[in-house]
Amino acid sequence: MMTRRFDGKVAVVTGASRGIGRATAVRLASEGAHVVVNYSREADAKFPGAAEEALGLIAAAGGSGEIYDADVADTGAVHEMLRSINKRHGKIDVLVNNAGICPMVELMEITEEIWDRVHDVNLRAVFFATQEAARLMIEGGVRGRIVCVSSIAGEIGTPTQIHYCPTKAGVNMLVKSIASVVGPHGVTINAVAPGDIATDISREWDEANPEEIERYVQRCPVRRRGRAEDIAAVIAFLASDEASFVNGSVYVADGGVTSVM
Repeated sequence: MMTRRFDGKVAVVTGASRGIGRATAVRLASEGAHVVVNYSREADAKFPGAAEEALGLIAAAGGSGEIYDADVADTGAVHEMLRSINKRHGKIDVLVNNAGICPMVELMEITEEIWDRVHDVNLRAVFFATQEAARLMIEGGVRGRIVCVSSIAGEIGTPTQIHYCPTKAGVNMLVKSIASVVGPHGVTINAVAPGDIATDISREWDEANPEEIERYVQRCPVRRRGRAEDIAAVIAFLASDEASFVNGSVYVADGGVTSVM
């Protein structure tokens, strides 16, 4: 039986129309949270209706939610989103910084435009969303939870993610640095570092490289790729009151693959 750890709480999940974000939104809602599904209509152009589908899954899980269109790389739009939610609901208890992009690109093909967009979405946006959410939590006396989705790529370099790896390493250090500032106010910040997860973010590369996927599975001690729901479960723990003594940590959720590299 699912617990109700988030009854009465308001959670914001960025990039929640698909993948890990969607699974997290559904998980939090199923445990009682009212979840704001953040998405970008422009970024989701290839997946029309994805945010509405996520909202439908939330309802099917017995939860409540709403959708909010805002590009996380637009700091003004994110500030407006968080302030609007805080005003409408009286608080924000949980922020999950999930939105991220990772176009698979070889070293010599990385342009300044690609580099800037990946860093804007994956790192810069995480900082400014966290800063504003922390401000609202502290001003409102909310003992909130901020959870960031990082990656094992923050510790392990890969040849087609040279632009992506530094952003996740940066997220890890943001978490460790910010923890000391927000902790005294009863707010915690942590990260989850997934291994290989089967989501839309790398679907084209996955389909073109099935042999690489099979090699990864054979190296992984649990002998499978991760599912979005695997990561959502870890996020739900870190967002709960049970994790009140966990702060500034990066939880690796990769089936043990980095332990045997």
